[in-house]
Amino acid sequence: MSKEYTVAIVGATGAVGREFIKIFEEKSLPIKKLLLFASEKSFGTTIPFKNQELQVETLNDTSFINADISLFSAGGAISKKYAPIAKNSSCLVIDNSSTWRMDKSCPLIIPEVNASALKKHSGIIANPNCSTIQLLTALAPIHNAVGLKRIVVSTYQSVSGSGQKGIDELESQVFQLFNNQELEPQVYPHPIAFNCIPHIDTFLDDEYTKEEHKMADETAKIFESKEIKVTATCVRVPVFYGHSISVNIETCEKITAKNARAILTQAPGVSVFDNPKNNIYPTPIDVASTDLVYVGRIREDSTINNGLNLWVASDNIRKGAALNAIQIM
Repeated sequence: MSKEYTVAIVGATGAVGREFIKIFEEKSLPIKKLLLFASEKSFGTTIPFKNQELQVETLNDTSFINADISLFSAGGAISKKYAPIAKNSSCLVIDNSSTWRMDKSCPLIIPEVNASALKKHSGIIANPNCSTIQLLTALAPIHNAVGLKRIVVSTYQSVSGSGQKGIDELESQVFQLFNNQELEPQVYPHPIAFNCIPHIDTFLDDEYTKEEHKMADETAKIFESKEIKVTATCVRVPVFYGHSISVNIETCEKITAKNARAILTQAPGVSVFDNPKNNIYPTPIDVASTDLVYVGRIREDSTINNGLNLWVASDNIRKGAALNAIQIM
């Protein structure tokens, strides 16, 4: 990047928006100016950035006139309305909602996996689902080596995937339990404290959830293949930050656990954390506030000819949302 850029953050007061700002603070990126936008209730809020206090503004049709790049993380309705406005203001859009992910004119990008697809963008670039990002960052090197035939996924997704409201609900329910108070679920259909809920997003006619369909549909788009079969079960767990995924894959060609481990050790954006005899495998606490996708429990599946099992963990707010968008930028 040979020049400095004015960057607009839409949804600046949310969990991902604040992570954008945190990463810009930490890393030496060519940012000339940050423009912060959020809902009306956040108007006038100030957020510290590099010895400044930046004021949060509300969006309007002229908000992007002076911006070079906009990072959206304010929900699908805002992205649907304002991303085209930003694009028409010659401001490149990188969107974290699901609104543009399956749009044929918008590339869906994980930089370690399919950065070449950025050439096809026409002003709006989509950030994948957080679980898809960590899954495919881990699986792409194996796919490139021996091909993937089938992927079976079970996710263990933290409450921060629901935003600040999910974090607040888990925190309040833990307090209620320890004070013998009745639990009052609002964000989730059941109590989340000390519980697991196999229900993320809405159920569709085939009894899979939208979250589960997202993982299959996004995998097909990013890998540019409808031949790879994907089935998923997505579960919300009482963890504040960090998604974990149990993955069973069937490859087109045989690969041993040793060879898979060697390939992943050299893969961009991946850290192999795999020595179970010494209790070494990634957990959400290990991966919080880190940039990488961690892989452990790599072992062969003896029930099929070309099978592997893996355990994958990553910080869903950082790598699964904010950092991936900044890497795209």
